Formats: sequence, C-alpha cells, structure tokens
Amino acid sequence: MPSYDISVEGRLRRVELTRKGENVFSCKTDEKTSNVEVSNLGTGVGQSFTIKVDGKEYKVELEKNESEKVFSVKIENVPFKVEVNSPNLKKAASVIEVASAAPVRKPTSVKQASVEGAVTAPMTGKVIKVKVKKGDQVKASQVLCVIEAMKMENEIVSPKAGTVQEAKVSEGSPVNEGDTLFVIA
Repeated sequence: MPSYDISVEGRLRRVELTRKGENVFSCKTDEKTSNVEVSNLGTGVGQSFTIKVDGKEYKVELEKNESEKVFSVKIENVPFKVEVNSPNLKKAASVIEVASAAPVRKPTSVKQASVEGAVTAPMTGKVIKVKVKKGDQVKASQVLCVIEAMKMENEIVSPKAGTVQEAKVSEGSPVNEGDTLFVIA
C-alpha cells in the first residue's frame, strides 16, 4: 500500500492510498479511513474535477504548481497549499491531498499579520527547531522552523523567496495561532 507524507497548510499527515477501482480509492489517515471516488479528472494543472468522500461530493481545482512537490488546490473555493513528499506523482498527489483533507472545513478566523511578508503560526504549539536566522536567504517552500502541536511536528515553510528580516521565535518558545514567526522580504 503506497504511503505519502502530505503537508496541508503546514499540517503534516501520513496518507495510505489503496486503489479499489479505476477512479475509486481507500484513503487512510491517522484520523480515519475514507472511501474516495474521483470523476471528471482532467490531465493536469488548471483542471477541476469532482471528488466524493464517504458519499459527500466536493468540487476541486488544481491550480498551477510552484514545484514538483507543492500544489495550490481549491476545494469548494477554499484554497489550500499542499506539499507532497513522495515520488513524482502529480495527478495522484492532488487526489491524495483532497482525500486527506476530507471532510472539508472552512478556515477558522486567524489573526491577520499586520506586517507585509510576515509568516504566522498556523496553530498553537511549541517551536522545537529553528532552521533560519535574521539575514538568511530563503527559497519559496524552504522550511523555516518546526512547531510541535498535539504530538505532531509541523514544518513551517517560507511562502516566497527572499531574506529573513526578522526571526521572532527561538527553540522552545511557545506560539499561538496567528503569531508572527518570521518576516520575509
């Protein structure tokens, strides 16, 4: 059974995917196992398709990807950034991500960063690793730090290439959802 490490908006999940039919899969995450059926699957980026997770239907759009591993996906018009750590399987990755995100939840209200280029904490937790410091050059999707939340390690990545202007966290420091961690310019 293929297994993938998938980060959806910074939240890491292990997903096991088993093909049950041409467009039918069983998708197992840490939380549950879902039956997933995909229809109207296009041939790549810019495509939209329908996915049925445990009988509930969702409209999915796969937007232009930034790299071989990072995808922009919209589920019912709610955008998600997804990183897939697996072999180069772009089409399968979009199906896996959608299955792992089910059921789709609207994003909760998060404090908005008041500083342009701010990278904020997507959840409350404790910083266990800081991988960059002020003045470092970073690439888009480069890991900046790791936050432990509910016994899971969540990699926080840079949304763009640039220079670290501020590093507001250190290893061991607690963070709340919405706190500014770094400023990238």
